[in-house]
Amino acid sequence: MRRNQPEWLENAVFYEIYPQSFKDSNADGIGDFGGIAEKLDYIKELGCNAIWMNPCFMSPFGDAGYDVSDYYTAAPRYGTNEELKNLFEEIHKRGMRILLDLVPGHTSVDHKWFRESMKAGRNEFTDRYIWTDSIWEEPQGISSIKGISDRDGCCAVNFFSHQPALNYGYYKPDPDKKWQQSTDSEGAKATLEELKNIMRFWLKTGCDGFRVDMAGSLVKNDENGKGTIKLWQNVREFLDREFPEAAMVSEWGEPDKSLEGGFHMDFLLHFGPSHYNDLFRCEKPYFGTGGGDVSEFAAKYIENYEKTNKSGLICIPSGNHDMDRLARNIHGDNLKVAFAFLLSMPGAPFIYYGDEIGMRYVENLTSVEGGYGRTGSRSPMQWDGSVNAGFSSAPSEKLYISLDGSADRPTAAAQLADKDSLLNEVKKLIKIRRSHKALGSLGEIEFVFAEKNAYPFAYLRSAETSGDEKILVILNPSDKETVFKCGYTPKETVYSFGGDISVSGGSITVPKCFAGFYRV
Repeated sequence: MRRNQPEWLENAVFYEIYPQSFKDSNADGIGDFGGIAEKLDYIKELGCNAIWMNPCFMSPFGDAGYDVSDYYTAAPRYGTNEELKNLFEEIHKRGMRILLDLVPGHTSVDHKWFRESMKAGRNEFTDRYIWTDSIWEEPQGISSIKGISDRDGCCAVNFFSHQPALNYGYYKPDPDKKWQQSTDSEGAKATLEELKNIMRFWLKTGCDGFRVDMAGSLVKNDENGKGTIKLWQNVREFLDREFPEAAMVSEWGEPDKSLEGGFHMDFLLHFGPSHYNDLFRCEKPYFGTGGGDVSEFAAKYIENYEKTNKSGLICIPSGNHDMDRLARNIHGDNLKVAFAFLLSMPGAPFIYYGDEIGMRYVENLTSVEGGYGRTGSRSPMQWDGSVNAGFSSAPSEKLYISLDGSADRPTAAAQLADKDSLLNEVKKLIKIRRSHKALGSLGEIEFVFAEKNAYPFAYLRSAETSGDEKILVILNPSDKETVFKCGYTPKETVYSFGGDISVSGGSITVPKCFAGFYRV
């Protein structure tokens, strides 16, 4: 049975904003809340009615804001808490929603909690993080910080060495390691309650929910995610009681676990078992010009779909701040076919800023704020042909990340003016999705043709209510015409790009570089 979820999620199409790189309104070279507000109408006209904004809290920005130093205060580079609240209001005026990015697993070393936890004497924050009892003992299987304080011991970190791991307990503490606290310990329970306080603060301020970073990583030594699932079920009870309209999206990559934990949605990610990379980001991506394989993705998708009993949404993003740009491996009209896939699958679609115009991965950039190889996917949004592509009026050397310097770099303005552009195709696809219940987030899916190393990819979408329309989606991103046998007969074209199919008996011939939706 499907879990109760906010009604607005049923037709949500999300747009991910990396605030540093979206729009600068005060000429300091860094995007901000004012710049986002300026471009809300663009997002709405694209067809997106929900936003996911990457971390915007106080931070030393060693990891682009995923190293929080104060969960209750907006980063001054973006604006004030009041300006963030005003942004929420502007979003709501347009009938849109916004998810904030919540980082529950670790903080920055600059956070006051961590500074207090470093002290040798016990205090309120001594057990807020995972510390061993001796500087000579590191937490097994976890990197650590050591030798930086009067407190004896090593502190576990979650990713970078400046991101100490918050203490939610160990699912199975080792009795010989007294520092491994249980999930029921006072320290672990205090951390969980503080997480709820943070969520409560921002939900009362006006956000509509959270995308949760590394959601599956909180409880340590966690057998098959059981402890972390239980933790999130506790959070779900709190939200259902106080904020039933709040949406929760997990960065977990294992929908069978995250949805059991109480999340409404989970992403298929570039890590984990989903075979997402087979589609867009590998040596021969399926949505490239040929040679890719979709079969393992389809098999794993159905496995997760059935495991979750359709109790939540499995979301497939165009990309995000941690992945190569979609256009690094997929080019030209194949991007349109890829978006036909992204916008016809179940689950709420997520479009990473700039993917809708085919922004490229900017090669050979020096790392900015812990981006390393990800930096090329975080370059400034390309709005128009003016200075700095309309992102900022600051001198180019002050820009947060260097722009794509190509003379033919795509811009939103140029693509809006071109009826055949990727941007206008994406707008068309979103409109079609939202006008057909069968193509929506809650619709059913049946894979019709998803064979190993073969094209096309075909699946049937249908609404949950019996008697509603059924739509056959046929995608052929390869550079060759292909034929497949199909038990469904296309009767009426809902959408097509790249020509049209021909039907003979039980076989359908599909043009190269093609996408089509058909009532059956």
